[in-house]
Amino acid sequence: MTATNESVQLAIRRLNARAWGMSVGLVLGFGLLIATNVLVLKGGPNVGAHLRLLSRYFPGYRVTFTGSLIGFVYAFVVGWGLGMLIATIYDKLIDR
Repeated sequence: MTATNESVQLAIRRLNARAWGMSVGLVLGFGLLIATNVLVLKGGPNVGAHLRLLSRYFPGYRVTFTGSLIGFVYAFVVGWGLGMLIATIYDKLIDR
């Protein structure tokens, strides 16, 4: 393999990892945003009892509209890291 070919493959792998990070981050972020806002709009006496437990892991998250925006950021960051991890492991396995 030539040096140019190796550098192109490395650039594609980095792009692949960024794409995985971005897409998994957006899916998790929007998933939490939508789930929270659906529960807020639904209302009731005990809104989002299960989602409220996320505040133990995501400081500042509440089952409110503002909390859904804070949760989006946290979920996006977690999804970004998870997507990057998936892509990195995939690339390592493919190299074998």
